[in-house]
Amino acid sequence: MENNTDLISKARLLLKKLSEPFVGRDEEALVITLALITGEHAVLIGEPGTAKSALVRRAADLIQARFFKYLLTKFTEPSELFGPLDIGALRKGEYRRVTRGKLPEAEIAFLDEIFNSNSAVLNSLLSILQERVLYDGYTEIKVPLWSLISATNNIPDEPELEALYDRLLFRHYVKPVKDDQWDQLLDAAWEIEKGAYSKVEPVMNMNDIKALNELIFKVDLSGIRRQLLRLFMVLEEKGMHLTDRRKGKSLKAIAAHAILHGRMKATEDDLLVIKYIAPRDLEDFEKIDVILMEEIKTKDRILRELREIEANVKNFERLVESAREFDTRLIEYSKNLRRARSRIEVLTRNVEDEEIKNLAEQIIDNIERVLLLINYKLNL
Repeated sequence: MENNTDLISKARLLLKKLSEPFVGRDEEALVITLALITGEHAVLIGEPGTAKSALVRRAADLIQARFFKYLLTKFTEPSELFGPLDIGALRKGEYRRVTRGKLPEAEIAFLDEIFNSNSAVLNSLLSILQERVLYDGYTEIKVPLWSLISATNNIPDEPELEALYDRLLFRHYVKPVKDDQWDQLLDAAWEIEKGAYSKVEPVMNMNDIKALNELIFKVDLSGIRRQLLRLFMVLEEKGMHLTDRRKGKSLKAIAAHAILHGRMKATEDDLLVIKYIAPRDLEDFEKIDVILMEEIKTKDRILRELREIEANVKNFERLVESAREFDTRLIEYSKNLRRARSRIEVLTRNVEDEEIKNLAEQIIDNIERVLLLINYKLNL
């Protein structure tokens, strides 16, 4: 039996290798890895062509798992997913399916456009996701499915799909690669087309995944419980309701996140995984970052936002320097810079860390200098 250190190292290597061929897909790789470690399911929401299925297939290859992939439509027949009826067995009065190569034999599955499921498929999927059992006619088939990663362009509104949506613990909004990464995207896509990543070297197997799953229950969660409960209350007040199921399972996600960061004790940083559990609608994905920033002021998170603000200020400085006198756009630049200054004040309120304070002071000094230049050009 491997020790905890070896298992944690393998988990971190899995995360690294999963995102390796892709540009701007670190967060998607994290969501899939969290689903694998916890043995839960996930849904990736967003337009086609954002590497969703490629990531899941690579994940299955990296852990040597049996894989099944299918695109659902409202006309999808159960036999397409679960296998055709065994005609020979039927002639003998036995009701049996030929499941070879189908979902009932998969350990990792990817279902595209999962919410296109018709009622016949939906009912079977619900039992598979929850109980790992396929109820088929008069038989119960235990399935080895570990995690199902699904994809959709749209979040369902139909009440009959709510149960399915709730069973997908991890939810992530996949956006196209940002324009400043397009150059890297072209290079990466070219390498993939050349077959540079066609042969995948496994980093672990399903036994390792199951051992990691057992390990998450040994993570010390005592230090974050009070703050997690407060976070649930804040989310409820902001209109983001989590079902009892999601609240309970969030502990598994937090523990898995700690393991991926080499820890057996959860910290405030690990509460950030709530961003993949709490959102329901697309607007929620925008709101959750703001809520977590206000409630979880970890050093890394504050520094990350401060550096983003710093980059924006430098961009405004270039725009202001190139603008002509009395350019009306200068007024808008001034408003944005003042908003950035207010944001810095909120971020650093009651923060004693010297690195954060020094960076914040430096950015505010830059903002004041650019505001003076704007006033000069506007003759104020």
